[in-house]
Amino acid sequence: MKIGIVVSEFHYDITSKMLERAKVHAKLLGAEVGGVIWVPGSFDMPLAIKRLLEEKDIEGVATLGVVIKGDTNHDEVVANQAARKITDLSLQFGKPVSLGIIGPNATRAMAVERIEEYAKRSVESVVKMGKMEIKH
Repeated sequence: MKIGIVVSEFHYDITSKMLERAKVHAKLLGAEVGGVIWVPGSFDMPLAIKRLLEEKDIEGVATLGVVIKGDTNHDEVVANQAARKITDLSLQFGKPVSLGIIGPNATRAMAVERIEEYAKRSVESVVKMGKMEIKH
């Protein structure tokens, strides 16, 4: 299976580590990473996801991002809109797109603790959904 990965540059110190772990986990699962697109933030992911899904050889997309709680509800808006559009794109293209965005309501410490978990889970979800079959 060939997958793409979309990664947020925002909180690069965290997301770059997520990408490293995601690539290792993809290889462990027998998946090839066919392309990585960096975007400014999690809210900016949908266009990059769409571009990867348009590629015939890309069978799914893993997302990696962090949305940390601030003084307003901005983190909730960003995370909710990104999640909604990710779901829409997956259904539109009939290919799996995972939600590997830490947050909303996450602190920086929580995000650091979840690097490994979210990176692995994001790739694993795409690979499992890509192998999904109907049983009668």
